[in-house]
Amino acid sequence: MDKQLHLKEKIKEQYGKIALNGNTESCCMPSSDCCSTTDVRITPSISLKEIGYDSDDLNSIPGSAILGVGCGNPTRFAHIGEGDTVVDLGSGAGIDVFLAANIVKESGKVIGVDMTDNMLNRARENAEKHGYKNVEFRQGDIEKRIPLENNSVDIVISNCVINLTANKANTFKEIYRVLKQGRIGRMIISDLVTSKEIDGNSIKPDNWCSCIDGALTKENYINRIKEAGFNDVKILEERPYMELDEDGQEKRQISSISISAIK
Repeated sequence: MDKQLHLKEKIKEQYGKIALNGNTESCCMPSSDCCSTTDVRITPSISLKEIGYDSDDLNSIPGSAILGVGCGNPTRFAHIGEGDTVVDLGSGAGIDVFLAANIVKESGKVIGVDMTDNMLNRARENAEKHGYKNVEFRQGDIEKRIPLENNSVDIVISNCVINLTANKANTFKEIYRVLKQGRIGRMIISDLVTSKEIDGNSIKPDNWCSCIDGALTKENYINRIKEAGFNDVKILEERPYMELDEDGQEKRQISSISISAIK
């Protein structure tokens, strides 16, 4: 099997389990030691507060949408307004979709895009059970084609997902394609970057699924965004996330960043 295809299938498998069983399979949360030899875990609610989510906001959405899989809070920086059309890439069980839906209200719309069947099922069940009429969840592979028309959305958000893609350049091109023209469309994403990228031959599928081995350096990450055509690229927040010490090699610093850019 092609390495990229193998990684994608591994991602679907791991996050499908998280959708069914909760976040016991991933270290995509700050302060987590699940990539080490300890058994320490932090709860999704604690994780979310550490990365900038507000307790009142979390209490306003379905509890089953909260899995703690993220590294920041892009909705906090997105300046979403009533009537906006918002897309969340890698929407999971729907946490950021439902937060945005509460802001855009009936005159707006929020579309979640995910490639994992179990996540989509959980998100759709959340929406139906809690009466969200202004949300929709679509299946899609964001590095191939986002299932949206050109120039059709106001805001794209994403939380710790683009590092999971193998073709990040094409992912940013796809985001650029679906955003509206004329500096109206904007992207706000939270993601992980690393002090040292992993050579393709050294990639471990489990580490890639845990948001580590697929991370770019901050410089390369920003360059991918600019190469896609975006302007006014800004780092809104940056914080240490974890430190990895692997087989006596130089330690890798993993940082969480939130970035905005305008079409």
